[in-house]
Amino acid sequence: MLNVPPQAFPAPSSQQRVAAGGRAKVPLKPGRSLMDWIRLTKSGKDLTGLKGRLIEVTEDELAKHNKKEDCWICIRGFVYNVTPYMEYHPGGEDELMKAAGTDGTDLFDQVHRWVNYESMLKECLVGRMAVKPIAALKEISSTLSEEKKQLNGMLPEKKVLGASAKDLTPSYDWFQTDSLITIVIYTKQKVMNADLVIVDCQDKRLRGEIIVDDHSYLVEVDLDHAVQEDLAVNIAEKVGKVEIVLKKKDNIHWKMLGQPLESHNTFIKRMDRGLFYRKCKLVSKMEVTHDTKLFCLTLPKSTHLCVPTGQHVYLKQIISGTEVVKPYTPVLPFLPLDFKEPSRYDGAHIYLMIKIYSCGLFTQALDHLQIGDYISVSNPEGNFKKSQVQTSEDLFLLAAGTGFTPMVKLLNFALTEVSCLRTVKLIFFNKTEDDILWRNQLEQLALKDERFEVQFILSQPTKDWLGKQGKISSSLLSEFVKRSRKDSKVLICICGPTPFTEQGVQYLKDLGYSQEEIHTFTA
Repeated sequence: MLNVPPQAFPAPSSQQRVAAGGRAKVPLKPGRSLMDWIRLTKSGKDLTGLKGRLIEVTEDELAKHNKKEDCWICIRGFVYNVTPYMEYHPGGEDELMKAAGTDGTDLFDQVHRWVNYESMLKECLVGRMAVKPIAALKEISSTLSEEKKQLNGMLPEKKVLGASAKDLTPSYDWFQTDSLITIVIYTKQKVMNADLVIVDCQDKRLRGEIIVDDHSYLVEVDLDHAVQEDLAVNIAEKVGKVEIVLKKKDNIHWKMLGQPLESHNTFIKRMDRGLFYRKCKLVSKMEVTHDTKLFCLTLPKSTHLCVPTGQHVYLKQIISGTEVVKPYTPVLPFLPLDFKEPSRYDGAHIYLMIKIYSCGLFTQALDHLQIGDYISVSNPEGNFKKSQVQTSEDLFLLAAGTGFTPMVKLLNFALTEVSCLRTVKLIFFNKTEDDILWRNQLEQLALKDERFEVQFILSQPTKDWLGKQGKISSSLLSEFVKRSRKDSKVLICICGPTPFTEQGVQYLKDLGYSQEEIHTFTA
Protein backbone atom coordinates (compact mmCIF):
# COMPACT_ATOMS: atom_id res chain seq x y z
CA MET A 1 0.00 0.00 0.00
CA LEU A 2 1.29 3.47 -0.89
CA ASN A 3 1.25 6.33 1.61
CA VAL A 4 0.74 9.88 0.41
CA PRO A 5 3.53 12.08 1.90
CA PRO A 6 2.41 14.50 4.64
CA GLN A 7 1.88 18.13 3.66
CA ALA A 8 3.89 19.50 6.55
CA PHE A 9 7.29 18.91 4.95
CA PRO A 10 9.76 21.23 6.67
CA ALA A 11 10.56 23.05 3.45
CA PRO A 12 14.20 22.93 3.40
CA SER A 13 16.04 31.33 -1.80
CA SER A 14 13.69 35.52 -2.07
CA GLN A 15 10.69 37.17 -2.82
CA GLN A 16 13.03 39.28 -0.83
CA ARG A 17 16.62 38.20 -0.42
CA VAL A 18 18.57 34.99 -0.52
CA ALA A 19 22.24 34.12 -0.66
CA ALA A 20 23.87 33.49 -3.99
CA GLY A 21 22.45 30.69 -6.10
CA GLY A 22 18.91 31.96 -6.72
CA ARG A 23 16.97 31.56 -9.94
CA ALA A 24 15.59 34.01 -12.43
CA LYS A 25 11.82 34.33 -12.74
CA VAL A 26 10.06 34.40 -16.08
CA PRO A 27 6.88 36.32 -16.95
CA LEU A 28 3.81 34.12 -16.54
CA LYS A 29 0.79 34.19 -18.81
CA PRO A 30 -2.40 35.80 -17.46
CA GLY A 31 -4.29 33.34 -15.30
CA ARG A 32 -1.14 31.47 -14.29
CA SER A 33 -0.43 32.96 -10.85
CA LEU A 34 0.09 31.04 -7.61
CA MET A 35 -3.54 31.64 -6.68
CA ASP A 36 -4.64 30.30 -10.08
CA TRP A 37 -2.58 27.15 -9.47
CA ILE A 38 -4.14 26.68 -6.02
CA ARG A 39 -7.60 27.01 -7.58
CA LEU A 40 -6.73 24.40 -10.22
CA THR A 41 -5.50 21.91 -7.59
CA LYS A 42 -8.81 22.30 -5.73
CA SER A 43 -10.99 22.02 -8.84
CA GLY A 44 -11.18 18.22 -8.71
CA LYS A 45 -9.49 17.90 -12.11
CA ASP A 46 -7.32 14.81 -12.57
CA LEU A 47 -3.82 16.32 -12.73
CA THR A 48 -1.91 13.02 -12.75
CA GLY A 49 -3.80 11.26 -15.54
CA LEU A 50 -4.16 8.19 -13.30
CA LYS A 51 -7.72 8.85 -12.07
CA GLY A 52 -6.71 8.97 -8.43
CA ARG A 53 -4.54 5.83 -8.39
CA LEU A 54 -1.05 5.82 -6.86
CA ILE A 55 1.50 3.56 -8.51
CA GLU A 56 5.04 2.32 -7.98
CA VAL A 57 7.33 3.81 -10.62
CA THR A 58 10.45 2.10 -11.94
CA GLU A 59 13.43 4.02 -13.30
CA ASP A 60 12.56 2.79 -16.81
CA GLU A 61 8.97 4.01 -16.49
CA LEU A 62 10.07 7.39 -15.13
CA ALA A 63 12.49 7.88 -18.04
CA LYS A 64 9.63 7.53 -20.58
CA HIS A 65 7.94 10.72 -19.28
CA ASN A 66 10.53 13.27 -20.38
CA LYS A 67 8.63 15.69 -22.65
CA LYS A 68 6.88 19.01 -21.97
CA GLU A 69 3.52 17.44 -22.78
CA ASP A 70 4.30 14.41 -20.59
CA CYS A 71 6.72 15.25 -17.78
CA TRP A 72 7.29 13.24 -14.60
CA ILE A 73 9.92 14.20 -12.01
CA CYS A 74 11.12 12.35 -8.92
CA ILE A 75 11.88 14.34 -5.74
CA ARG A 76 13.02 12.48 -2.62
CA GLY A 77 11.57 9.18 -3.76
CA PHE A 78 8.16 10.51 -4.83
CA VAL A 79 7.16 10.94 -8.47
CA TYR A 80 5.06 13.88 -9.66
CA ASN A 81 3.41 14.57 -13.01
CA VAL A 82 4.43 18.23 -13.42
CA THR A 83 2.95 18.58 -16.91
CA PRO A 84 -0.03 20.68 -15.73
CA TYR A 85 2.30 22.82 -13.58
CA MET A 86 4.57 23.83 -16.48
CA GLU A 87 2.84 27.13 -17.24
CA TYR A 88 2.55 28.07 -13.56
CA HIS A 89 6.23 27.57 -12.68
CA PRO A 90 7.85 30.95 -11.88
CA GLY A 91 11.24 29.64 -13.03
CA GLY A 92 9.89 28.69 -16.45
CA GLU A 93 9.31 25.44 -18.31
CA ASP A 94 12.95 24.98 -19.32
CA GLU A 95 14.05 24.71 -15.71
CA LEU A 96 11.54 21.95 -14.99
CA MET A 97 12.61 20.14 -18.15
CA LYS A 98 16.16 19.83 -16.80
CA ALA A 99 14.82 17.11 -14.48
CA ALA A 100 12.23 15.58 -16.83
CA GLY A 101 12.10 11.79 -16.55
CA THR A 102 14.81 11.69 -13.87
CA ASP A 103 15.46 12.07 -10.16
CA GLY A 104 15.52 15.87 -9.80
CA THR A 105 16.29 15.98 -6.06
CA ASP A 106 19.83 17.35 -6.40
CA LEU A 107 18.79 20.00 -8.93
CA PHE A 108 15.84 20.96 -6.75
CA ASP A 109 18.08 21.37 -3.68
CA GLN A 110 20.59 23.48 -5.61
CA VAL A 111 18.01 25.88 -7.02
CA HIS A 112 15.07 26.21 -4.62
CA ARG A 113 14.87 23.57 -1.92
CA TRP A 114 12.88 26.02 0.24
CA VAL A 115 9.81 25.54 -1.99
CA ASN A 116 7.28 23.25 -0.31
CA TYR A 117 6.81 20.93 -3.26
CA GLU A 118 4.81 18.39 -1.25
CA SER A 119 2.06 20.92 -0.64
CA MET A 120 2.31 22.63 -4.05
CA LEU A 121 2.28 19.37 -6.04
CA LYS A 122 0.17 17.12 -3.83
CA GLU A 123 -2.51 16.76 -6.55
CA CYS A 124 0.20 15.80 -9.05
CA LEU A 125 1.51 12.83 -7.05
CA VAL A 126 1.91 9.75 -9.24
CA GLY A 127 3.40 7.48 -6.56
CA ARG A 128 6.67 6.23 -5.08
CA MET A 129 9.78 5.11 -6.82
CA ALA A 130 10.17 1.33 -6.63
CA VAL A 131 12.51 0.48 -3.72
CA LYS A 132 15.15 -2.23 -3.82
CA PRO A 133 14.35 -4.64 -0.95
CA ILE A 134 18.02 -5.28 0.03
CA ALA A 135 18.56 -1.66 1.06
CA ALA A 136 15.43 -1.74 3.20
CA LEU A 137 16.53 -4.92 5.01
CA LYS A 138 19.94 -3.47 5.86
CA GLU A 139 18.27 -0.37 7.27
CA ILE A 140 15.99 -2.39 9.56
CA SER A 141 18.75 -4.70 10.80
CA SER A 142 20.90 -1.80 12.04
CA THR A 143 18.18 0.29 13.70
CA LEU A 144 18.32 -1.12 17.24
CA SER A 145 22.08 -1.01 17.61
CA GLU A 146 22.22 2.54 16.23
CA GLU A 147 19.55 3.79 18.63
CA LYS A 148 21.58 2.37 21.50
CA LYS A 149 24.69 4.22 20.27
CA GLN A 150 22.76 7.45 19.87
CA LEU A 151 21.46 7.38 23.42
CA ASN A 152 25.03 7.27 24.68
CA GLY A 153 26.07 10.27 22.63
CA MET A 154 27.98 8.19 20.07
CA LEU A 155 27.62 8.85 16.38
CA PRO A 156 26.70 5.79 14.26
CA GLU A 157 29.47 4.92 11.81
CA LYS A 158 27.35 5.49 8.71
CA LYS A 159 26.49 9.03 9.82
CA VAL A 160 30.04 10.33 10.09
CA LEU A 161 31.78 12.06 7.22
CA GLY A 162 34.47 9.40 6.88
CA ALA A 163 37.40 8.12 8.90
CA SER A 164 39.49 11.24 8.37
CA ALA A 165 36.71 13.48 9.74
CA LYS A 166 35.80 11.27 12.68
CA ASP A 167 37.92 13.21 15.19
CA LEU A 168 36.14 16.45 14.24
CA THR A 169 32.65 15.05 14.74
CA PRO A 170 30.81 16.72 17.65
CA SER A 171 29.50 14.65 20.55
CA TYR A 172 27.32 15.27 23.60
CA ASP A 173 26.74 14.27 27.19
CA TRP A 174 24.25 15.24 29.89
CA PHE A 175 23.98 15.50 33.64
CA GLN A 176 21.41 16.62 36.20
CA THR A 177 20.95 18.28 39.57
CA ASP A 178 17.78 18.30 41.66
CA SER A 179 16.32 21.11 39.55
CA LEU A 180 18.32 21.28 36.28
CA ILE A 181 19.14 19.20 33.22
CA THR A 182 22.31 20.22 31.37
CA ILE A 183 23.17 18.92 27.91
CA VAL A 184 26.80 19.54 26.96
CA ILE A 185 27.79 19.51 23.29
CA TYR A 186 31.47 19.24 22.49
CA THR A 187 31.69 20.87 19.07
CA LYS A 188 35.46 20.32 18.69
CA GLN A 189 35.67 23.76 17.11
CA LYS A 190 38.18 26.41 18.21
CA VAL A 191 35.67 29.17 17.57
CA MET A 192 32.01 28.91 18.51
CA ASN A 193 29.46 31.72 18.93
CA ALA A 194 25.74 32.29 19.48
CA ASP A 195 25.04 32.58 15.72
CA LEU A 196 26.04 28.93 15.29
CA VAL A 197 23.75 27.48 17.98
CA ILE A 198 20.00 26.98 17.49
CA VAL A 199 17.92 25.47 20.29
CA ASP A 200 14.18 24.80 20.53
CA CYS A 201 12.22 22.98 23.20
CA GLN A 202 8.59 22.38 22.29
CA ASP A 203 6.26 20.02 24.17
CA LYS A 204 9.12 17.95 25.66
CA ARG A 205 10.85 17.78 22.27
CA LEU A 206 14.38 19.16 22.55
CA ARG A 207 16.21 20.12 19.39
CA GLY A 208 19.73 21.54 19.52
CA GLU A 209 21.57 22.24 16.27
CA ILE A 210 25.21 23.27 15.94
CA ILE A 211 26.40 24.80 12.65
CA VAL A 212 29.93 23.77 11.63
CA ASP A 213 30.77 25.44 8.30
CA ASP A 214 28.48 23.76 5.74
CA HIS A 215 27.59 20.91 8.12
CA SER A 216 25.15 20.55 10.98
CA TYR A 217 25.23 18.48 14.19
CA LEU A 218 21.88 17.72 15.80
CA VAL A 219 20.76 16.60 19.25
CA GLU A 220 17.05 15.78 19.03
CA VAL A 221 15.32 13.99 21.89
CA ASP A 222 11.81 13.42 23.23
CA LEU A 223 12.62 14.31 26.84
CA ASP A 224 11.89 11.81 29.61
CA HIS A 225 10.00 14.41 31.67
CA ALA A 226 8.50 17.88 31.29
CA VAL A 227 10.66 21.01 31.62
CA GLN A 228 9.86 24.67 32.15
CA GLU A 229 9.40 26.99 29.19
CA ASP A 230 12.54 29.12 29.48
CA LEU A 231 15.98 27.68 28.78
CA ALA A 232 19.55 28.95 28.86
CA VAL A 233 22.39 28.47 26.39
CA ASN A 234 25.97 28.95 27.59
CA ILE A 235 28.83 28.99 25.09
CA ALA A 236 32.52 28.63 25.93
CA GLU A 237 33.60 30.27 22.67
CA LYS A 238 37.33 29.52 22.72
CA VAL A 239 36.98 25.83 23.58
CA GLY A 240 33.86 25.18 21.52
CA LYS A 241 31.70 23.82 24.34
CA VAL A 242 27.94 24.49 24.32
CA GLU A 243 25.66 23.96 27.32
CA ILE A 244 21.86 23.78 27.07
CA VAL A 245 20.36 24.24 30.54
CA LEU A 246 16.74 23.15 31.16
CA LYS A 247 14.72 23.61 34.36
CA LYS A 248 12.82 20.56 35.55
CA LYS A 249 9.11 21.02 36.13
CA ASP A 250 9.24 18.46 38.92
CA ASN A 251 12.33 17.91 41.06
CA ILE A 252 12.61 14.20 40.36
CA HIS A 253 15.56 12.08 39.26
CA TRP A 254 15.63 11.32 35.53
CA LYS A 255 16.76 7.82 34.60
CA MET A 256 17.54 8.90 31.05
CA LEU A 257 17.55 12.06 28.94
CA GLY A 258 14.79 10.74 26.71
CA GLN A 259 14.02 8.85 23.52
CA PRO A 260 16.20 9.75 20.54
CA LEU A 261 14.31 11.01 17.49
CA GLU A 262 15.15 10.02 13.91
CA SER A 263 17.83 12.66 13.23
CA HIS A 264 19.33 12.61 16.74
CA ASN A 265 23.12 12.65 17.01
CA THR A 266 23.72 13.08 13.28
CA PHE A 267 26.40 15.19 11.61
CA ILE A 268 25.48 15.87 7.98
CA LYS A 269 25.57 18.62 5.36
CA ARG A 270 23.19 21.48 6.09
CA MET A 271 21.68 21.12 2.62
CA ASP A 272 20.55 17.62 3.62
CA ARG A 273 18.91 18.80 6.84
CA GLY A 274 15.28 19.85 6.50
CA LEU A 275 14.42 23.28 7.84
CA PHE A 276 12.88 23.50 11.28
CA TYR A 277 10.13 26.01 12.07
CA ARG A 278 8.85 27.53 15.27
CA LYS A 279 5.75 29.74 15.73
CA CYS A 280 6.58 33.39 16.45
CA LYS A 281 4.11 36.03 17.67
CA LEU A 282 3.58 39.29 15.76
CA VAL A 283 4.06 42.06 18.36
CA SER A 284 4.17 45.18 16.18
CA LYS A 285 3.76 46.42 12.62
CA MET A 286 4.99 49.88 11.57
CA GLU A 287 4.84 51.77 8.29
CA VAL A 288 8.23 52.52 6.73
CA THR A 289 7.03 53.87 3.38
CA HIS A 290 3.71 53.94 1.52
CA ASP A 291 4.02 50.23 0.64
CA THR A 292 6.61 48.80 3.05
CA LYS A 293 6.20 47.81 6.70
CA LEU A 294 8.47 46.75 9.55
CA PHE A 295 7.17 43.60 11.24
CA CYS A 296 8.43 42.65 14.71
CA LEU A 297 8.12 38.99 15.70
CA THR A 298 8.98 37.61 19.11
CA LEU A 299 10.62 34.22 19.50
CA PRO A 300 9.25 31.66 21.97
CA LYS A 301 10.92 31.66 25.41
CA SER A 302 12.04 28.11 24.67
CA THR A 303 14.01 29.14 21.56
CA HIS A 304 17.60 30.33 21.21
CA LEU A 305 18.13 31.73 17.71
CA CYS A 306 20.32 34.49 16.30
CA VAL A 307 20.12 35.27 12.59
CA PRO A 308 23.68 35.92 11.34
CA THR A 309 24.50 38.98 9.25
CA GLY A 310 23.72 38.35 5.58
CA GLN A 311 21.42 35.37 6.20
CA HIS A 312 17.67 34.99 5.78
CA VAL A 313 14.77 33.07 7.30
CA TYR A 314 11.67 31.57 5.72
CA LEU A 315 8.12 32.51 6.69
CA LYS A 316 5.47 29.85 6.24
CA GLN A 317 1.72 30.43 5.93
CA ILE A 318 -1.25 28.26 4.99
CA ILE A 319 -3.11 30.08 2.21
CA SER A 320 -6.31 28.53 0.85
CA GLY A 321 -5.21 25.19 2.25
CA THR A 322 -1.80 25.29 0.59
CA GLU A 323 1.46 25.76 2.47
CA VAL A 324 3.36 28.73 1.02
CA VAL A 325 6.92 29.64 2.00
CA LYS A 326 8.86 32.84 1.27
CA PRO A 327 12.32 33.99 2.41
CA TYR A 328 13.09 37.36 4.01
CA THR A 329 16.24 38.90 5.46
CA PRO A 330 15.90 40.20 9.06
CA VAL A 331 16.96 43.78 9.75
CA LEU A 332 17.57 45.85 12.89
CA PRO A 333 14.70 47.86 14.41
CA PHE A 334 16.53 51.00 13.23
CA LEU A 335 20.00 52.05 12.09
CA PRO A 336 22.05 52.61 15.25
CA LEU A 337 23.83 55.95 15.02
CA ASP A 338 26.20 55.23 17.93
CA PHE A 339 27.48 52.13 16.12
CA LYS A 340 26.24 49.68 18.70
CA GLU A 341 23.24 47.41 18.42
CA PRO A 342 20.52 49.07 20.51
CA SER A 343 19.79 47.46 23.85
CA ARG A 344 16.19 46.85 22.79
CA TYR A 345 17.52 44.50 20.15
CA ASP A 346 18.06 41.67 22.60
CA GLY A 347 17.91 38.64 20.31
CA ALA A 348 14.38 37.75 21.42
CA HIS A 349 12.87 39.55 18.41
CA ILE A 350 13.11 39.27 14.64
CA TYR A 351 12.52 42.42 12.57
CA LEU A 352 11.46 42.07 8.94
CA MET A 353 11.08 44.94 6.44
CA ILE A 354 8.56 43.72 3.86
CA LYS A 355 7.08 45.37 0.80
CA ILE A 356 3.33 44.71 0.55
CA TYR A 357 2.33 43.99 -3.06
CA SER A 358 -1.26 44.81 -3.99
CA CYS A 359 -1.50 41.57 -5.98
CA GLY A 360 0.92 39.57 -3.83
CA LEU A 361 -0.78 36.53 -2.33
CA PHE A 362 1.82 36.03 0.42
CA THR A 363 2.43 39.66 1.42
CA GLN A 364 -1.31 40.43 1.48
CA ALA A 365 -1.81 37.54 3.89
CA LEU A 366 1.08 38.88 5.99
CA ASP A 367 -0.42 42.36 6.04
CA HIS A 368 -3.73 40.95 7.29
CA LEU A 369 -2.09 39.38 10.34
CA GLN A 370 -3.27 40.97 13.58
CA ILE A 371 -1.05 41.82 16.57
CA GLY A 372 -0.88 38.63 18.62
CA ASP A 373 -1.20 36.31 15.62
CA TYR A 374 1.46 33.68 15.00
CA ILE A 375 3.52 32.81 11.93
CA SER A 376 6.05 30.02 11.40
CA VAL A 377 9.70 31.12 11.12
CA SER A 378 12.52 28.83 10.00
CA ASN A 379 16.16 28.44 10.94
CA PRO A 380 18.49 30.88 9.17
CA GLU A 381 20.13 30.04 5.85
CA GLY A 382 22.62 31.73 3.54
CA ASN A 383 26.25 31.53 2.48
CA PHE A 384 27.47 35.04 3.35
CA LYS A 385 30.44 35.06 5.74
CA LYS A 386 31.54 38.00 7.90
CA SER A 387 35.15 37.20 7.02
CA GLN A 388 34.46 38.58 3.54
CA VAL A 389 34.05 42.02 5.14
CA GLN A 390 36.76 41.64 7.77
CA THR A 391 39.47 41.34 5.11
CA SER A 392 38.21 44.29 3.01
CA GLU A 393 39.31 47.93 2.92
CA ASP A 394 36.52 49.23 0.67
CA LEU A 395 32.93 48.01 0.98
CA PHE A 396 30.35 48.91 -1.68
CA LEU A 397 26.65 48.02 -1.25
CA LEU A 398 24.45 48.14 -4.36
CA ALA A 399 20.77 47.86 -3.45
CA ALA A 400 17.49 48.23 -5.34
CA GLY A 401 14.24 48.62 -3.39
CA THR A 402 13.89 46.05 -0.64
CA GLY A 403 17.24 44.69 -1.74
CA PHE A 404 18.31 47.12 0.99
CA THR A 405 17.35 44.61 3.72
CA PRO A 406 20.56 42.50 3.76
CA MET A 407 22.56 45.74 3.86
CA VAL A 408 21.13 46.87 7.23
CA LYS A 409 22.96 44.40 9.48
CA LEU A 410 25.91 44.47 7.10
CA LEU A 411 26.24 48.24 7.54
CA ASN A 412 26.03 47.95 11.30
CA PHE A 413 28.63 45.17 11.42
CA ALA A 414 31.01 46.96 9.06
CA LEU A 415 30.94 50.31 10.89
CA THR A 416 30.99 48.73 14.35
CA GLU A 417 33.46 45.89 14.14
CA VAL A 418 35.68 46.20 11.05
CA SER A 419 38.49 48.63 11.79
CA CYS A 420 40.40 48.08 8.54
CA LEU A 421 37.59 49.55 6.38
CA ARG A 422 38.42 52.92 4.84
CA THR A 423 35.22 53.45 2.88
CA VAL A 424 31.68 52.08 3.10
CA LYS A 425 29.40 53.28 0.32
CA LEU A 426 25.72 52.47 -0.27
CA ILE A 427 24.40 53.09 -3.79
CA PHE A 428 20.64 52.86 -3.35
CA PHE A 429 18.40 52.57 -6.44
CA ASN A 430 14.65 53.34 -6.22
CA LYS A 431 11.85 54.55 -8.47
CA THR A 432 10.76 57.63 -6.52
CA GLU A 433 11.72 59.58 -3.38
CA ASP A 434 8.74 58.07 -1.58
CA ASP A 435 10.18 54.60 -2.12
CA ILE A 436 13.47 55.26 -0.30
CA LEU A 437 13.64 53.15 2.86
CA TRP A 438 15.05 54.80 6.00
CA ARG A 439 16.30 57.81 4.04
CA ASN A 440 16.65 60.09 7.09
CA GLN A 441 18.48 57.44 9.09
CA LEU A 442 20.92 56.81 6.25
CA GLU A 443 21.62 60.52 5.85
CA GLN A 444 22.20 60.88 9.60
CA LEU A 445 24.54 57.89 9.55
CA ALA A 446 26.56 59.50 6.74
CA LEU A 447 26.94 62.65 8.86
CA LYS A 448 28.01 60.64 11.91
CA ASP A 449 30.72 58.49 10.31
CA GLU A 450 33.09 59.95 7.71
CA ARG A 451 33.76 56.47 6.31
CA PHE A 452 30.12 56.06 5.23
CA GLU A 453 28.56 57.61 2.14
CA VAL A 454 25.10 57.05 0.66
CA GLN A 455 24.07 57.85 -2.92
CA PHE A 456 20.37 57.76 -3.87
CA ILE A 457 19.56 57.13 -7.56
CA LEU A 458 15.98 57.41 -8.84
CA SER A 459 14.59 55.99 -12.07
CA GLN A 460 11.30 57.96 -11.97
CA PRO A 461 12.13 61.23 -10.15
CA THR A 462 9.96 64.31 -10.00
CA LYS A 463 11.21 67.52 -11.60
CA ASP A 464 12.26 68.75 -8.13
CA TRP A 465 14.76 65.92 -7.62
CA LEU A 466 18.30 67.32 -7.56
CA GLY A 467 20.13 64.03 -7.09
CA LYS A 468 21.28 61.36 -9.53
CA GLN A 469 18.77 59.67 -11.78
CA GLY A 470 18.73 56.62 -14.00
CA LYS A 471 19.05 52.86 -13.68
CA ILE A 472 22.05 50.71 -12.94
CA SER A 473 24.64 51.16 -15.68
CA SER A 474 28.33 50.88 -16.37
CA SER A 475 28.74 54.67 -16.32
CA LEU A 476 27.00 55.07 -12.96
CA LEU A 477 29.03 52.28 -11.39
CA SER A 478 32.30 53.62 -12.79
CA GLU A 479 31.47 56.95 -11.12
CA PHE A 480 30.62 55.61 -7.68
CA VAL A 481 32.49 52.30 -7.29
CA LYS A 482 36.18 53.17 -7.02
CA ARG A 483 38.99 51.73 -4.95
CA SER A 484 40.28 54.12 -2.30
CA ARG A 485 43.78 53.04 -3.29
CA LYS A 486 45.11 51.31 -6.38
CA ASP A 487 45.63 47.97 -4.62
CA SER A 488 42.95 48.15 -1.89
CA LYS A 489 40.92 45.03 -1.12
CA VAL A 490 37.32 45.48 -2.23
CA LEU A 491 34.02 43.73 -1.49
CA ILE A 492 30.95 44.66 -3.52
CA CYS A 493 27.58 43.31 -2.31
CA ILE A 494 24.60 43.55 -4.62
CA CYS A 495 20.92 42.83 -4.01
CA GLY A 496 17.72 43.56 -5.90
CA PRO A 497 15.48 42.12 -8.62
CA THR A 498 17.18 39.48 -10.78
CA PRO A 499 17.78 41.72 -13.85
CA PHE A 500 19.31 44.42 -11.59
CA THR A 501 21.66 41.91 -9.99
CA GLU A 502 22.68 40.18 -13.22
CA GLN A 503 23.32 43.47 -15.03
CA GLY A 504 25.20 44.86 -12.05
CA VAL A 505 27.53 41.86 -11.87
CA GLN A 506 28.27 42.08 -15.60
CA TYR A 507 28.97 45.84 -15.44
CA LEU A 508 31.30 45.31 -12.47
CA LYS A 509 33.21 42.58 -14.29
CA ASP A 510 33.48 44.84 -17.36
CA LEU A 511 35.00 47.47 -15.04
CA GLY A 512 37.67 44.99 -13.96
CA TYR A 513 36.31 43.61 -10.69
CA SER A 514 36.72 39.87 -10.16
CA GLN A 515 34.03 37.37 -9.14
CA GLU A 516 35.83 36.97 -5.78
CA GLU A 517 35.24 40.68 -5.09
CA ILE A 518 31.47 40.42 -5.71
CA HIS A 519 28.83 38.84 -3.47
CA THR A 520 25.26 38.59 -4.74
CA PHE A 521 22.13 38.22 -2.65
CA THR A 522 19.91 36.85 -5.40
CA ALA A 523 16.11 37.03 -5.65
